Amino acid sequence: MKHANSSPTSSKPPRLRVGMKDVTAPEFSAALSKQMGKHRITIMLDDAVLQAYKARAGGRGYQTLINETLRRGLEADALKEALREVIREELHAP
Repeated sequence: MKHANSSPTSSKPPRLRVGMKDVTAPEFSAALSKQMGKHRITIMLDDAVLQAYKARAGGRGYQTLINETLRRGLEADALKEALREVIREELHAP
């Protein structure tokens, strides 16, 4: 049996809990973001990209794989920039 609060037409918002406290949806989202260090976003991806990540995911979530790929890209960019700086310094050294 469905609860009255689970109906999309119900005037009452669904109850959310953080610890032992009832909270609003924005408060719940903020607590979740703080706990996990993540934020909910909306993003448009090519169908082929999404299907490839879902196929690779196996038992894990495809969103986790996308996040890991983005993180590795950022780390690689930082490494490339550091390497460029070292090369520039070496080229201009007396």
